[in-house]
Amino acid sequence: MRTATIGGMKIARLRRDELAALMLADTARARAGTLAEPRIVTSANGSVIAAYNRDEEYRRLIDGADIVDADGMPLVFASRLLCREPLEERIATTDFLLDAATIAARDDIRFFFLGSRPGVAARAAQHLRSRFPGLKVVGTRHGFFSPDAIPDICAKVRASGADVLWIGMGSPAQERFALDNRHLLGGVAWIRTCGGLFDHYGGGVSRAPAWMQATGLEWLYRAAREPVRLGWRYLVTSPVAIYYLATRTHD
Repeated sequence: MRTATIGGMKIARLRRDELAALMLADTARARAGTLAEPRIVTSANGSVIAAYNRDEEYRRLIDGADIVDADGMPLVFASRLLCREPLEERIATTDFLLDAATIAARDDIRFFFLGSRPGVAARAAQHLRSRFPGLKVVGTRHGFFSPDAIPDICAKVRASGADVLWIGMGSPAQERFALDNRHLLGGVAWIRTCGGLFDHYGGGVSRAPAWMQATGLEWLYRAAREPVRLGWRYLVTSPVAIYYLATRTHD
């Protein structure tokens, strides 16, 4: 996997279509029994960059992933300024899901949605099934459970025949779940962390306008929409992220 170091993190040099093609290839490997454990795929934005450089435990979780993609335009901008071979594009998880669903509906790849509040993942699944005829979301579950429930949850994911487990429980809970329990998910090709993804498709949370996404200002839109939950976080993490993007980015 070709990577660039962006803000101190190893970020995959992949386009969205290349990542989707890799999902298809890994599904074939898992079904053939040649992929012993699921590949963990996660993403990075400015908040992740800040936490990665300041929190040793969080760094261990992110370093345990097989692929970290750039879900944040500031990472792309930093690579354009400081790398000889910059990242080609941002892989926004909310957009990548649509790429993945297109391939999944065509090639019979099965999804399982785990996370968010009760009912949200199920509504997201219903929305995507209507948008992509033939898409199989073979199970959904909310993200509130005790540690004792994890073996049963993993057993249900395996029994469903899911190829890709999408986990939207927020960081670092989702990364910890993926890393600690991948051994219980044999037969699954991917564990894809996805933060608040289900809220966008099943919880009524809107995306920023396209121009704000393209200019790296989606965080500002989100902070304005949820100032209590996100405003302070971005106010604190953005300067830290900028520092590490400026000082720890290279080929």
